[in-house]
Amino acid sequence: MSNNKPKIAIVMPCYNEEKMLPITFVKINELLSSLKTEGIISQDSFAMYVDDGSKDKTWELISDNHLIDESCRGIKLAANAGHQNAIMAGMMKVKGLVDCCITMDADLQDDLTAIPVMLAHYSEKCEIVYGVRRDRSTDSFFKHKTASLFYSIMKVLGVNLLPNHADFRLVGKNALESLSSFREYNLFLRGIFPSMGFKTAIVEYAQLPRLASETKYSLRKMLSLAVRGVTMFSPFPLRLSGLFSIIVFIAALIQATFVIIDYSKGITVPGWASLMVVVLFIGAALLFCNFVMGEYIAMIFSEVKARPRYIIEEEI
Repeated sequence: MSNNKPKIAIVMPCYNEEKMLPITFVKINELLSSLKTEGIISQDSFAMYVDDGSKDKTWELISDNHLIDESCRGIKLAANAGHQNAIMAGMMKVKGLVDCCITMDADLQDDLTAIPVMLAHYSEKCEIVYGVRRDRSTDSFFKHKTASLFYSIMKVLGVNLLPNHADFRLVGKNALESLSSFREYNLFLRGIFPSMGFKTAIVEYAQLPRLASETKYSLRKMLSLAVRGVTMFSPFPLRLSGLFSIIVFIAALIQATFVIIDYSKGITVPGWASLMVVVLFIGAALLFCNFVMGEYIAMIFSEVKARPRYIIEEEI
């Protein structure tokens, strides 16, 4: 730090955000200018936009804005690497250049007024400050219920997650340095940061409506992130599949016992319905176990190849 004013970077992943970025540029520039004027952050603080393989004019807009705003910087990924990897790319690019960074989405649904509060906690030696939504009233019924179910499942599995926290957070330079030592290909940052053990704080905020364009986080991507969170941080599903197999085996033994008893009593009329129930039940159990193990094997497959998480094509 210089004169106790931290140099910060606001890291924002962008995917097909040409409609939203003109608004984002103005709002972020106003925020940085205000924080600099008030002496809260260093004059050389900046915003880092990460173009995650966009197919529209996202990178062109970032490049053009850089020409008129020196606090605007950017990196362009050669292909769509995914939300988590795009955030990681931005954080690793600013690591060593800033005292702390703040990650948030470029759609500005994360409340910018929470950032000064985050910086206040950082000044009190908090290395990680989480932005946590006060409620999910702006979500659809389906998204609200599935999110609640996800956090409940993760709690049962013993994974340390903050409910209603996405990727709006402040990360200090020590945490950034530690983060660089995490080598897994399949990132789940919401699970990694709580496992670090640094001093943390929570800032609650109300999520704002999206000002332009539409969300790029489809149901498929949300499910993929949920599966990644489970398989990367808990072996419990593997053990559960084994336990489920034992339960099915015991159930089959009990059924076999009843069959033998009926046979000893001379009841030899074949029970087609009960036979089919047993076959389908065992088949379903085996398929469930194969599915769980398949997910873990898929994760192992992508990890052992040790390919880069992302490739930077261009930067400004």
